[in-house]
Amino acid sequence: MPIKKINQHWERVVNTMAEALLIISKEGRILSVNHAFEELTGYSASEVSGQPCTLLACQACEMAINNQGDGWCKLFEPDQPEMRRCRCTIKKKDGTFLPAMKNASVLRDEDGALLGAVETLTDLSEIDRLDRKVEILSRQLDENSGYGAIIGGSDAMKSVFAIIEKAAQSDAPIIIFGESGTGKELVARAIHERGKRNTAPYVQLNCAALNEALLESELFGHVRGSFTGAFRDRVGRFEAANGGDLFLDEIGDIPLSIQIKLLRVLETSQFERVGENQPVSVNVRIITATNRNLLELIEQKRFREDLYFRINVIPIHLPPLRKRKDDIPLLVNTFIDRLEIRTGKPVRGLTREALNRFMNYRWPGNVREMKSALEYAFTVADKDAIDIDHLPPHLETHAVPATSTSNRTIREIGNTERLQLIDALQSAGGNQSQAARLLGVNRVTVWNRMRKYGINLKREIKR
Repeated sequence: MPIKKINQHWERVVNTMAEALLIISKEGRILSVNHAFEELTGYSASEVSGQPCTLLACQACEMAINNQGDGWCKLFEPDQPEMRRCRCTIKKKDGTFLPAMKNASVLRDEDGALLGAVETLTDLSEIDRLDRKVEILSRQLDENSGYGAIIGGSDAMKSVFAIIEKAAQSDAPIIIFGESGTGKELVARAIHERGKRNTAPYVQLNCAALNEALLESELFGHVRGSFTGAFRDRVGRFEAANGGDLFLDEIGDIPLSIQIKLLRVLETSQFERVGENQPVSVNVRIITATNRNLLELIEQKRFREDLYFRINVIPIHLPPLRKRKDDIPLLVNTFIDRLEIRTGKPVRGLTREALNRFMNYRWPGNVREMKSALEYAFTVADKDAIDIDHLPPHLETHAVPATSTSNRTIREIGNTERLQLIDALQSAGGNQSQAARLLGVNRVTVWNRMRKYGINLKREIKR
């Protein structure tokens, strides 16, 4: 095809390019752009025609400008190469910045006279995002800032990690105590993944989410026709977890009738499906969790004492976030990194004022509440750092109240409680039930206080 005919279709040719293209006069004015340029920058061809190329605020161009007539850009100087390649950022019509690879070349006529320049721009935002992701993941690996999916580096969490490691190697029942949002489910998962049963099933159930009839069916399964709506046999969670771990969250909300059946499974490793009398044998390690005070529930006759002792073999106590504030900066950085990876939005952290607000807030919802607060702030943030005005309003109105009890007072209370317990045990001749009646508490409370204060019954009774 003759070159003249090709030139007649030049506009169509440049508009098929994936890269943005612009022609610039020797005075630095934009003469022409292609469709890819319009899509990349948000400017239409008519909006940029005749405008200075500095409209794009490219920092590479700003360094090259010398404002000296025909040679106003260093690209046009005699000692410069005819083509230049650089990585830069350009400003789009909406005010946001875009990483790009720029190729610029001088245009001259057949006599060598300067005509202008042609530039192409390639979008590097996806490459930039992937580079940032690699950077974040590398930093997380280097920091060694947690235990599996559990984030924390404070002394309190290191103690939890040590217990998890030991508990994972046991087949004994484990119970996880902690306020809502402290990460009890993550701990249960970590125990399974590091335990001897990690190649077997891991099954979980929130016991508070179901009524009594549904909970029984979920735990033990049912046979067809056992109740209205039971159109087929169903395998329960115990049977599904055979050989592995069963995590029962919110164990304190289980009805008493189900507690009896659960205790039987723990003692005999057998259960019966709803509507069937044939026992089913299973080999399951039980992990439970609760945010409630089971000892109070026992005193209120709402939780069986024998079940409590059966599940409370290896207790793990998760501290609330307000008791491990050293972990707040680490949690903030980790969650923001994850949000940046997920969304591609370049928000890199909190300002000092915003971080101070996080440090001074009580966090009644613990880590779960913090994660939600950061997702809100990340969404509304309009710059590269989350500032105090981006935070949820309730963080300002719920600051940590000053404590009214000093550490000394707490020690005095504990010492008095210990002496009272010893006196009661001595008066009861070592009988824990009698000591409980003397103190007006449950026998389980006496047992727990003995563990809490390291009271040796034989040693104290001899006094």
